[in-house]
Amino acid sequence: MHYQAINLNEKLSKFNNLWSPKVIGEMNNYQFKLIKIAGDFEWHSHQDTDKVFITLEGEMIIDFRDGQVKISKGEMFILPKGIEMKPSSEKECHIMLVEPRSVNNDGTESELTAANDTWI
Repeated sequence: MHYQAINLNEKLSKFNNLWSPKVIGEMNNYQFKLIKIAGDFEWHSHQDTDKVFITLEGEMIIDFRDGQVKISKGEMFILPKGIEMKPSSEKECHIMLVEPRSVNNDGTESELTAANDTWI
C-alpha cells in the first residue's frame, strides 16, 4: 500500500475555474472537494443532505432568507439540509466542501450546474 498526504495548495493550483468543485478524496460515501469562488452564486438548497464548508483562504458569505453567516479563513460551517442559501465572496475564496458523493453544486440542474465527480 502506498501512503501519501494530499497537499491542498498543490491541488488548488491545478484549476482556476470558479464555482466548479473538484474532488480530492473520499471517505465512506462522502467526498472532499475543493472549490474556488468569487462574486455571487444563485439561491438554491440541498434537500437531501447537510453540507460542510471549510474556508481555506479568504472569506465567504452565505445569505439566508432570514440572515447571513461569514466564514473566514480557518473556520467551518455546517449547513443543515433544506435551507435556501446564496453563497458569495467579494474576492476569490478557496473552500473545502464535505458532502455525500453525487451532490451537485447547485442542488438542481441549471446553467450553473458544474460537472460532478471531477477529480484532480
